[in-house]
Amino acid sequence: MSTELWTTRRLLEWTADYFKGRGIENPRLEVELLLATALHTNRVGLYLRYDEVPTDPERTAFRELVKRRAAGEPSAYLIGHKDFYSLDFDVNADVLIPRPETETLVLEGVEFLRARAKENAGFVPRVLDIGTGSGALAVALARNLPAARLVAVDISAPALAMAKKNAEKHSVADRIEFRESDLFAAVGAGERFDLIVSNPPYVSQSEYDALDRSVRDFEPRIALLSGEKGTEIVARIVADAPAHLEPGGRLLIEISPMIAEASLEFFQDSPFIQFNIINDYAGLKRVILAEIE
Repeated sequence: MSTELWTTRRLLEWTADYFKGRGIENPRLEVELLLATALHTNRVGLYLRYDEVPTDPERTAFRELVKRRAAGEPSAYLIGHKDFYSLDFDVNADVLIPRPETETLVLEGVEFLRARAKENAGFVPRVLDIGTGSGALAVALARNLPAARLVAVDISAPALAMAKKNAEKHSVADRIEFRESDLFAAVGAGERFDLIVSNPPYVSQSEYDALDRSVRDFEPRIALLSGEKGTEIVARIVADAPAHLEPGGRLLIEISPMIAEASLEFFQDSPFIQFNIINDYAGLKRVILAEIE
C-alpha cells in the first residue's frame, strides 16, 4: 500500500483545513505565508514547488510555525514582516503590527501636505510621528513625501530600534530623526510641525481584558492600553499638540470607534479651529482630523 507524499500542495491543503477548524481567519493565506517562510521562498514560489516534497528540516520548521500560530501567535511575528501602505515592514513582538485602518492617517497626511506644497514654492514639510512603533507611519509618509523632514518618537527603545531598521530598509533614514520620548517630552519647546500624526494607545482596561488572545497575549501592552477610559493618551496629545503646530497645521490621531465621541470633547475650548472624524476603509470612525488657526 502506497503512502501519500507530503508535497507542498498537500501541506497547504491539510493545514488550511486545520486552521479553519481552529477558527483562524483567512486560513489559506495564513498557511501560504507560514509555508513560504519555512521554505525560504514567497507565495509565488510555493506554486513553483507545488508537487515537490519539502525536506525534513523544512517540514520541521513549518510544523513549529503552525504550532505557534495555532496557539495564537500572530503570523506577522512568525514571518517577521507585514505589509503596510504597499511597503514591507519588519516587525517583532516589540512593536504593534501595522493594520490597514492606520493607512487612513497616511492618506490624509499626504493629501494635506501635497496641497500645501502646491501653494508654497520650496515648501519643506515638517512632520512629527508620536508613538512611531515599527515606524510604519513615519516611513510611509517619508516615502510619499520626498521633501519632508520627520521626527519620530516612542517611549520604547526596542520599538525605536525596529523603526530605524525599517527607515533604513526603505531608504528614508536620512530624513527621519528618531527620539526616545514619552509623547512630547523630547520635543523642544520651539519645535513646530506642519503635521502631527499619531496612532497612540487607545484601548480601555475593560476592552484590553476582552481582546482576542492573539492581540492581548502577544502584542506589546504599552502600545495598546491607554488606561481605564481609553482616552487618556489622546487627551494628552490634544493638550500638547497646539504648541508644536505651525499656523494652519494639522493633527491626525487614530482612535477607536468606541471612544470617538468622547475624544472629540477634548477639542472643545482648544486652539483647534476645526475638528472632525474620518472613517476608515470599513466605514468605522477611525481618525480625528484637527486644524490649528
